[in-house]
Amino acid sequence: MIISCILCNITLLHAQEGEEIPENVIENQQCFQCHGTPFYYYYNEWVEKDVRERMNPYFVFDSAEYYLSNHKSFLCTDCHSTDYEVFPHDHGLRMEPKYTCMDCHEGDDNFAHFKFEEIVSEFELSVHSDRHSEDFTCWMCHNPHSYHINARTSESVINTIAYDNGICLSCHADLDMYQIIMDEENPNILSTHNWLPNQGLHFANVRCIECHAQINDSLLVAHHILPKEQAVQLCTECHSSNSLMMASLYKHQTIIQRGNIGYVNAAILNEAYVVGANRNYYLNLISLVSFGLVFIGIFVHGILRVILKKG
Repeated sequence: MIISCILCNITLLHAQEGEEIPENVIENQQCFQCHGTPFYYYYNEWVEKDVRERMNPYFVFDSAEYYLSNHKSFLCTDCHSTDYEVFPHDHGLRMEPKYTCMDCHEGDDNFAHFKFEEIVSEFELSVHSDRHSEDFTCWMCHNPHSYHINARTSESVINTIAYDNGICLSCHADLDMYQIIMDEENPNILSTHNWLPNQGLHFANVRCIECHAQINDSLLVAHHILPKEQAVQLCTECHSSNSLMMASLYKHQTIIQRGNIGYVNAAILNEAYVVGANRNYYLNLISLVSFGLVFIGIFVHGILRVILKKG
């Protein structure tokens, strides 16, 4: 029922725009009939009746999210074997190797501006790659069925923060996901950050990678995740006029608004006030000069009053 409604919505949207329904939407419907709901149905010829089964929750995908994702134009069988078109599926298909990002994007001039090769090089230096080797793939963070570019497209920095932090928390706040590649207990996020004042405020307004990733000037989003011992813990790294957030969280907005004279940190004024970072050199100078003149005026006024009183 849910899948049918989604297909109806897609049909209506394209009908309103005078377009045909994309072929992949129709063909993918066959997969989403089972993999888009918690339960699926099939006819069991052995017992000659319809059977309702529970779908493995890790194999349930939201079709609405899929058709908003970067891969929305793909057929399921573009990445998965066409043998999946036969039901019931052959058990051997579970061993099918998964494509990596670079299997499709490496050396493709159409995607050169995303700098996939440099991202991979950065990732291979990260603690995730170093400690988990090839077991930790792009898909650990970027679900191919739902991931979409956010930092370049979202007009809301807060939405970008929530989306990107959700990627980190999908493992670091989920014991089952964490233990797919780790045997040890998942550390409690709040406990490991007990040194951080106003935790809730920071978590809602700063991405994890602001403190846990090595900034790369040529990449919009850093992928070199550092060991926890090297994470930023100095307040002045962010709360200063040259806040590192200008080179990370607000990097895209800063590039767009760089033309604003004097306010190279104008982007940071849109949705957040970061103590120490919202500064303007000229306003600071004017404030200091004004303060100095007021102080001198008070001092001269006091001296004159003393002289006139004695006179």
